[in-house]
Amino acid sequence: MEIIHLLETSVEMLILLSGLIGLMVGSFLNVVIHRLPKMMEQEWREQCAEIAPNPNETSTGTTPQESVQYNLVAPRSACPSCGHRISAMENIPVLSYLVLGGRCRGCKARISLRYPVVELISGLLCAYSAWHFGFSTQALVAPLLIWALIALTFIDFDTQLLPDSITLALIWLGLLVNLNLVFTSLSSAVIGAMAGYLSLWSVYWLFKLSTGKEGMGFGDFKLLAAIGAWLGWQILPLTLLLSSIVGAVVGITLILFAGHGRQIPIPFGPYLAGGGLIALFWGKPLTQAYLGLAL
Repeated sequence: MEIIHLLETSVEMLILLSGLIGLMVGSFLNVVIHRLPKMMEQEWREQCAEIAPNPNETSTGTTPQESVQYNLVAPRSACPSCGHRISAMENIPVLSYLVLGGRCRGCKARISLRYPVVELISGLLCAYSAWHFGFSTQALVAPLLIWALIALTFIDFDTQLLPDSITLALIWLGLLVNLNLVFTSLSSAVIGAMAGYLSLWSVYWLFKLSTGKEGMGFGDFKLLAAIGAWLGWQILPLTLLLSSIVGAVVGITLILFAGHGRQIPIPFGPYLAGGGLIALFWGKPLTQAYLGLAL
């Protein structure tokens, strides 16, 4: 096909198309980040209703207000302030935000800057991935990991949750991708998934047994397992090192300059995701450089 030949021969077109796709998917990621935690909460309420029914709830385990269909595609996106339905022209990534001046067309309420930021991050990382990997299977599948890590990062910041619907799917997808040795061998991917989970699982229990407190959530174990499944066990030490350094710096900064209480938990998932992204692009040369210095 001509389009495939064009992408194979023109790096510029490959980068441009990848960036545009990244922007469009970034718009959908905003929906996932906002709605998925609410969908999880609704599911928990339904499960609780099955155990202890509430007379004010319907036969499906939801209150009348909650019985309205709510998922990643319905209802249509709307302004939370006035209910104005967002049209297709108002949902163009980044551009619509700039044209509207960052405000709702209906009531002029301010739109969070996060929306274009998520779209830009997705677009830029996908464009960089195309440039970094070139026309290859790696460039084709790497955005799947990028998009999942972006969604997990912002969901964890908001709710301190890492949904199983993303982390577990990411583990299996990483193993599937590496059936064809895309990023690493299948054996390395399997060991990476096991080592990623068990390493943080061990830290969790050591911390809990010594302090009586939970230092992290089970979602962190699954996220590191997913990174190991995608990139192999060899990349895990670097990922943990990078995420720990960034997490420590951010945590200390929040405590010293933002008045963040020492007892208030700080999600670790975003730093794991950041470490995973760095490992995706520069993991092998950084690991080789580290081993060279160690020797």
